[in-house]
Amino acid sequence: MATINLRSFKQKVRYNKRRIRYFLSKLEKNPPRGLDLMTKAADLETWKELDCLDCANCCKTMSPTYTRKDVVRIAKHLDMTERAFREKWLYKDKTGDWMNVKQPCQFLDLSTNMCNIYAVRPRDCAGFPHHHKKKMVEYMHMYKQNIEYCPATYRVVEKIMETAASTKK
Repeated sequence: MATINLRSFKQKVRYNKRRIRYFLSKLEKNPPRGLDLMTKAADLETWKELDCLDCANCCKTMSPTYTRKDVVRIAKHLDMTERAFREKWLYKDKTGDWMNVKQPCQFLDLSTNMCNIYAVRPRDCAGFPHHHKKKMVEYMHMYKQNIEYCPATYRVVEKIMETAASTKK
């Protein structure tokens, strides 16, 4: 497993973001045959190389959106009322979504990169980085967003770019 250096990752993203987003936009407009299989293969390869606990950048820099069910489940787990949980840990953003009050996430143990509420974590966290959606093109916006935050998503897209380049030859 490769160790993730978040500083060099951020530099890499800054340098390549426009090129990668352009590639993803082209892919969205004209997806090659077998894109979903290509994505699945890239995802499987990537997880053999990277470990989320080595990074936790999503928990350090992003906030999940908490659904009502998330709030109920987590509040119960923490032995709090839903209202007390929301008042202590969440705020409502301009779109009406419940988000973390602070970053890094209040439930992230920074010494281990582990989630203190992993068993009851928000659905948004459980699904992150959302590589397992059935059709990649329908979730291209997630890939475009997450390449900045998730080294695994960045690597998946790099692998797709490599595969697409080798199939054109």
